[in-house]
Amino acid sequence: MKKYIEVRMGSFMISHGYDQNNKEIEERVVVDGFSKKLVAVDRIKSVSEKYILTDYLDGRWIYWEYLETYDEVKQMLTDV
Repeated sequence: MKKYIEVRMGSFMISHGYDQNNKEIEERVVVDGFSKKLVAVDRIKSVSEKYILTDYLDGRWIYWEYLETYDEVKQMLTDV
């Protein structure tokens, strides 16, 4: 059974890979406020104090801003 955590997420950056000069290709999406999202735990690659890094089906990486504290997210991941 797949496991999820519920997090309030906002703006995000999508990493589309690298160009011919090895510079990361990023797309920044800015949204107003935060909304609840269920995130599959197996898609989470890392958590920092500002971002949750997830992968996407086609190999892209997404850095999500989130509203909870780092310790709250850490506890959610520990509890699943």
